[in-house]
This record gives sequence, C-alpha cells and structure tokens, in this order.
Amino acid sequence: MSISPTSPDEIIEKAKVFFRKEIAASHLVNTKKLKNLNEFGLNPFLDKYKANFLTGNDDPRSIAKALVYPRVLGTSINTTFGNKLQKFCSEVLEGFASTTSGIDIEYIDKTDGRRKYCQVKAGTNTINADDVETIIGKFKDVRNLARTNNLNVGLNDLVVGVFYGTDAELSGHYKRLNQSYPVIVGSEFWYRITGESDFYQRLTGAIGDLATEFDGSQVIEDVIDSLAEQIKNNINK
Repeated sequence: MSISPTSPDEIIEKAKVFFRKEIAASHLVNTKKLKNLNEFGLNPFLDKYKANFLTGNDDPRSIAKALVYPRVLGTSINTTFGNKLQKFCSEVLEGFASTTSGIDIEYIDKTDGRRKYCQVKAGTNTINADDVETIIGKFKDVRNLARTNNLNVGLNDLVVGVFYGTDAELSGHYKRLNQSYPVIVGSEFWYRITGESDFYQRLTGAIGDLATEFDGSQVIEDVIDSLAEQIKNNINK
C-alpha cells in the first residue's frame, strides 16, 4: 500500500483547524462545567492551605481560584489533548493512516527511507506499565503478520512516536519500551515524518499563534464567582 503524500504545510494548516475545532472548543465547554462545585473533590485538609499559598488568604474566592486554575490550565486541557490524539491522527495525519491493526500511522522515514509502523502517543509521561506490554504485544502481532505476508519489517521499523518533549524527559516506562522498539520524541519524530528539521518548531509556533484568538478570562471569572458562592454557602452550613 502506498502512503499518500501529505506536505508539511498541509499538516500545519490541518493542525490549526483541528486545534480550533476540537481542542479549544472542548476546553471552553469543560471550563464552563466547573461552575458546579460537585465537579471537584474537596479536600478540607488542603483546600484552605492551597488558597493561602496562592493568594495569601483562604476566603471562598481564593479557595475557588485554587480549585479552578489547576483544572483549567492543567488537567482539563491536557486530558482533552490526550483524548483527541487518535482523532488528530485520522484527520491531520490522514495521509499516513494505517490499515494495520494496532498501528496508528505509517510513514516513510526521512532518515533511512524505510516504512515505519507507528503507535502515536501525546507526551513523555503518558503510558504506564500495562501500556508497555500492550504496545509490545501489538508490535509482535505486526511482525508475525509481516512474516506471514513475506514483508520485510524489522524491529527498528516498529516505532512509538511521541508528539512533544525530549529524550531526557521520557518516563521510565518509555525507556523500558525503547530497549525493544525505538521511541522517537518531539522534533526528531516530526523530522522523520516530514523531512524538515524545523518542522516541530513551525508546528508548535503555529498552534501558539492561535492563542490570540482565545480569551477565556471572563469565563474563568464567572466560574470562580459561581464556585465562591457555593463554597461560602457550604462553609456556613
């Protein structure tokens, strides 16, 4: 099966559309959901401490800020990105789509000219011990299928591509996996797909430029106001 050519510029334009439609839109929806105090697991041992640490006092509004900021700027957006990863592959990297079970994309590696069968992951700390075994099992299945079909697929042709980060940031689980199959990270991963040494910087820069289109400050303030009122009523019970 031939791999459809997808130009680096096309990947960037599709990534920008995807970010607007999928990531930013979901982030806004998930932020608005936080108006309900039940969305948080309150910790009476730590909530006031975190509020004081953040603002210097532990009034209801400070507690609300300590609850909201980590969720909105950390957990929420990171979870959204991870959950949308497969859709990113199918829409933005559609030219590299794989029909092989257990494989996200296939591409011709720009460093050695060989076809790579790739599982894609978001970041450098996004797999656990069970994931390592699952990935190894899927790669073994691909090798067995390749032998059956007389295809030349070596160990180095089965790779894990990590969207962002550096080798130094890889978790122990990735390092363990890397002992059997290559784990290719960040700029190196994108270079091998596109052949452009600066593509990673171009891609992250293009997404960063979109930030000026999104101002969620008022939404966050509304969420904090709502939570502060609920916290105040909760404290007074």
